[in-house]
Amino acid sequence: MPFDALQRLLIGQACQRLIHRYAYLNDERDFDALIDLFTDDAILYRPSAPTTPLVGREAILASFRSRPAGVRTFHLCTDVIVEIEDREHATARSRIVLLSGPRSELGAATVDAVSKPPAPGTFEDRLLLTAQGWKFSERRGSFWI
Repeated sequence: MPFDALQRLLIGQACQRLIHRYAYLNDERDFDALIDLFTDDAILYRPSAPTTPLVGREAILASFRSRPAGVRTFHLCTDVIVEIEDREHATARSRIVLLSGPRSELGAATVDAVSKPPAPGTFEDRLLLTAQGWKFSERRGSFWI
């Protein structure tokens, strides 16, 4: 059964929202909410380790929780392109720029601290519609540097 324009628009918006939510939750270090964006058997290739697959929610969550607490991150997500395969499957591509620097004890970035240079990269995603909404079944990130 073919899609109408409204269905395509709604699917595209839901998938874009998923990608942007990932960035916000990652930067807020809300890893318990972040892991809910993945299917149970999801595969994540983090941009910092693009050839090392993290398979399953448990491994993905453990990887996020192992990140150093003293670093503040800010992910910019742009140029999100969603390709709809069918009512339950889509792919997406997006560009990212990671800004990061030291975190003060109060959680704010310190003014006099030296931040790392911006790190541009991309994500390629496989997305699946579940009973709880759209989720990542595979997320493959890489930095350009």
